[in-house]
Order: sequence, then structure tokens, then C-alpha cells
Amino acid sequence: MNDLFHHILLTGWATVFDVLPIAVILVFFQAVAIRAIPPNPKRILGGFAYVLVGLTLFLVGLETALFPLGETMAKQLTDPAFLGIAKALEEAVWSDYLWVYVFAAAIGFATTIAEPSLIAVAFKAEQISGGAINAWGLRIAVAIGVAVGVSLGAYRIVTGTPLHWYIIVGYVVVIIQTIWASKFIIALAYDSGGVTTSTVTVPVVTALGLGLASTIPGRSPLLDGFGLIAFASLFPIMAVLAYANLASWFLARYRQKDRKAAEEDKT
Repeated sequence: MNDLFHHILLTGWATVFDVLPIAVILVFFQAVAIRAIPPNPKRILGGFAYVLVGLTLFLVGLETALFPLGETMAKQLTDPAFLGIAKALEEAVWSDYLWVYVFAAAIGFATTIAEPSLIAVAFKAEQISGGAINAWGLRIAVAIGVAVGVSLGAYRIVTGTPLHWYIIVGYVVVIIQTIWASKFIIALAYDSGGVTTSTVTVPVVTALGLGLASTIPGRSPLLDGFGLIAFASLFPIMAVLAYANLASWFLARYRQKDRKAAEEDKT
């Protein structure tokens, strides 16, 4: 208990120094550039205190729970007894790791749905668009993209194939999608790829990648363990652009049916 309390204090002290530059910049611009006291200063100070406490507890939780849990799950999922194979892991093929891909997709989807950054962006997008962009539809589209990306990233770790080919092909697909997508959704789609690499998704996905690379024979945690976040950033862009393209296609088809029905009524 004392060790945990000491760890929380050390983490809190480090968090203060991490957040301090933000506070200094805000105070400097308020005092020098704007030259005005912001409204509700007590509320702002209380908010900063909440941020410090929340970040401290979150970082402690990462080190004591999420990272160890992700690595433990990776080890259990790659255990020959769980995989149901009598051969050693050195002799296993990519198809023997089906549950790894399923778990990677599930954890990618779940963490993205719970991602605070995505919730904020989706809420603002729905608010500014007047409801034209559905917040839940956007969140689910991004979550599906992360699920597919993390699952494919897990396949890459299992097979040991080069990372750059996946990223190159992925961005070629994104460029093609961007050409045909509505200009109103492009910026939001690209931002949706960025908000997935935040507080909830990154720790769990990173722990999964490092755990897989540590347990699968012939893989290096440094060379193969990282890279899942790149998939988690790229595939949501593809998913949101695809979601927008499909929505436009269904809308155009619906309007075409309405026009045909109106013409038949006239005749």
C-alpha cells in the first residue's frame, strides 16, 4: 500500500511538470496578449486540479493494470494449449492465430467507442452540422476502422511482413477515396484518424502489440511490437470516407426513387 501511495505521489509530481507548460502559455497570453482576467478563474483552477488528479490516476492505472493486462492477454492467446495446436509456436502458421485477430478487432472497437477524444469530435461534428452528421454513426464507423486496422496489424506481427507496404497501400486507398469523397467530410475523416490515438486506445493497443511480439517466436518487440497505432490511425480515415461515400450513394438512390415515383404519379 505504501509503495502504491509513493508511486502515485511520484507520478503526480511528474504530471505537474508535464502540465505546467500549458498553464504557463495560457497565463502568458492572458496577461500579455489579451490583458484580461478570464471569466470564472476559480472554476478554471479547479478544472486544472481535476486534470492533474485524473492524469495521475490514469497513468498509474496504465502502469499497474492496462499494460500488464494487454501483455498477459497476448501471452494467453498465443499459448499452444489455447490455440489447440500440438505443435510448437515455431511451427504455427498464421491461420492458427484466429483468436488473436478476433481479440484485436474486439479490443480495437471497444476502446475506440470509449475514446473521449472521439466522443468530443463526434459531438461537435453533429452539433455544427445541424444533425447532418450523426455522432453515433461517426463513432461506429471510426471504431470499425480501428477494429479492422488493429486486427490487420496483429496479422502483420504474426506473419512478420514489412509494415511499410501496408501503410503505403492504405494511403493510396485513402487518396483514391479522397478524390471521390464530399469535401465536407474529408477534413473530419482525417481528424477521425488522429483522435483514435489518444488516452484509451493507445495504451491497450500498444500493450497488445508488445505482448504479441514478445511471445511469437522470431519477432522483436522493438521492430515488430510497435506499428499497431499506425493501423489504428490509418483505417479510421478509410472507414469514415467509405461511410460518407455509402451515405451519399444511398441518398442519391433514395432521391432517384422519389423522382421516379413522382413521375409515375403524374402519368
